[in-house]
Amino acid sequence: MADIRIAFSLLVIGFVSIASIFAALPLVVANTDPSNVQALQVIYSSLNSPPKLTNWKSSGGDPCGESWKGVTCEGSAVVSIEVSGLGLSGTMGYQLADLTSLRKLDLSDNNIHDTIPYQLPPNLTSLNLASNNLSGNLPYSISSMVSLNYLNISRNTLSQQVGDMFANLSGLGTLDLSFNNFSGDLPNSFSSLSNLSSLFLQSNQLTGSLNVITSLPLTTLNVANNHFSGWIPNELSSIRNFIYDGNSFANGPAPPPPPFTPPPPSRSRSKGNHSGSGKRRPKDPDGESSKKDKGLSVRAIIGIIVGSVFLALVMLLALAFCVRKNKQKAGGASASGESIPVNVTSGMQEQRVKSATVVTDLKPPPAENLMVERVNAKSGSVKRMNSPITATSYTVASLQSATNSFSQEFIIGEGSLGRVYKSEFPNGKVMAIKKIDNAALSLLEEDNFLEAVSNMSRLRHPNVVTLAGYCAEHGQRLLVYEYIVNGNLHDMLHFAEDSSKALSWNARVRIALGTARALEYLHEVCLPSVVHRNFKSANILLDEELNPHLSDCGLAALTPNTERQVSTQMVGSFGYSAPEFALSGVYTVKSDVYSFGVAMLELLTGRKPLDSSRVRSEQSLVRWATPQLHDIDALAKMVDPALNGMYPAKSLSRFADIIALCVQPEPEFRPPMSEVVQALVRLVQRASVVKRRSNDESGFSYRTPDHEAIDMSY
Repeated sequence: MADIRIAFSLLVIGFVSIASIFAALPLVVANTDPSNVQALQVIYSSLNSPPKLTNWKSSGGDPCGESWKGVTCEGSAVVSIEVSGLGLSGTMGYQLADLTSLRKLDLSDNNIHDTIPYQLPPNLTSLNLASNNLSGNLPYSISSMVSLNYLNISRNTLSQQVGDMFANLSGLGTLDLSFNNFSGDLPNSFSSLSNLSSLFLQSNQLTGSLNVITSLPLTTLNVANNHFSGWIPNELSSIRNFIYDGNSFANGPAPPPPPFTPPPPSRSRSKGNHSGSGKRRPKDPDGESSKKDKGLSVRAIIGIIVGSVFLALVMLLALAFCVRKNKQKAGGASASGESIPVNVTSGMQEQRVKSATVVTDLKPPPAENLMVERVNAKSGSVKRMNSPITATSYTVASLQSATNSFSQEFIIGEGSLGRVYKSEFPNGKVMAIKKIDNAALSLLEEDNFLEAVSNMSRLRHPNVVTLAGYCAEHGQRLLVYEYIVNGNLHDMLHFAEDSSKALSWNARVRIALGTARALEYLHEVCLPSVVHRNFKSANILLDEELNPHLSDCGLAALTPNTERQVSTQMVGSFGYSAPEFALSGVYTVKSDVYSFGVAMLELLTGRKPLDSSRVRSEQSLVRWATPQLHDIDALAKMVDPALNGMYPAKSLSRFADIIALCVQPEPEFRPPMSEVVQALVRLVQRASVVKRRSNDESGFSYRTPDHEAIDMSY
């Protein structure tokens, strides 16, 4: 009996132990993946640590085990964040890409501002950022979110053209871009959205036609209150919910397709509305039906053959007539002693094809087919654009009046293509006018001037200088830009006499980030990519708040091709040129990245890229600085003395790491500009988080290396 009791007691203890183990398992599983925890901490800090996000923490914590508000987990992975309508402010943070298991992100109906982060959770199926204060443009990383089914970024202040980034998003079912400031034509990749049922584009500044979406299986389409034009495609008329008022559509139905072109396939209507669809014709016992069909097809074939023969005879007669007429003309020309220009036409066509290739990298999305025709005028041979130029056309007289006949005292700069003048118009508007030297343009470049202007005028980015107008009159070629009041970065760094105007560390990092965003736009948003080819600190202009604006974007199309002129241009940019360009003349987007790295070295050190006044070992900035970029002690000695040691050491180190990647001698190892932007965004946001925690009103007022310990939190 005692043995039985002992055995029973052991059995009970065993069951209790097993139950305890199983009870403890959820606690073990609930421990959240560390990368997910860190990403949520960054979001919380970037949103200014709002109390409405109950249980959230800026350090430590277990989102899955502690039931952070709006967070849903599966195992140790965060799969959903839904915090809509909580009045959240601040930004979205910089570490969202680490939430690799996140499927749903809903931050709608809050007061979140700034741009959408460049890297979003890669495996989202639903993203809702509607009704916030987000600005900028759609991040290009959306193009790789192949699982996305729902995307809603309505009711923000997003602007610029909608990027051509939808080619891989065939699973997208709902897309809402309404109530923003998007402009330009619809991207061609919209045609790849083969499962899209709802598309909301209302209340933007969109232009062009709707042809790109005619093949989509839409049941709801709202394009109201835009600037769409042309005819409404017939294929869209069967959409059940189609709203299109507030546009400039042509009246009446769309014109029929051209002759001998089969009409596009008709849109399949909802089930039950097909006339005769899915129904078989009753079988005729005598086979009359099949005989009629065969008879009809035979008659049709005979008709086609007869028509083809008749058409061929007409063409032969026309050809014979032309040949005879040409022989008569040739005889007359020979008699009068005139030569016959046999290859003039083919030569002009070949020249046009070659000239068209010069500006292929100037077209922002969507790439338009610009039809150009040659027009002979007294002022010389120019090209007239059938595609409209969005910039204003000025007369030479008006530009002469605004610059006192291009007087010397109005000169504010000079480049390889000509001088730049400050101008003031009668309405008080101040602009910058680039007067292109006729000697700097061959006939080929002159012919391409208007095409280049058309492309440059469509570049739209907050950190790119806007081309506001142009002049192509009486043989003159002039470009009119917005005027940026604080001059350029080169002069600010090297010729500022007033020490109070020295750039702070904060300002330098902001200039680096804005300039990187401009290059990212040119390289990764514009399609085809725009290569700057002349990136240098003198082309980084600064406004009243020291925000950067990259100038001369798209001017590569007018770059001189003669040996003398290329060497002249290289003198101005020498020191910024990538090794591959110096060796082979090959210039790519990665060459721009190298030039960006050189300009950032200039920003960090206050030194010129080439300085013959220094000792020989320090004359080339890249050669002198590169070996020291990863040495914290050497780095502290390299910093621009104008900073007076007022910078955070950790931020300095991270900035140097970014520069080191950009100036690598091998192009393939340099990062794309989107990665540079991400790194700079992280640098800025980490700094702002630390600044809030330290309650330091003076910003980056740290000295190194004496106060190194203060900076360990960066």
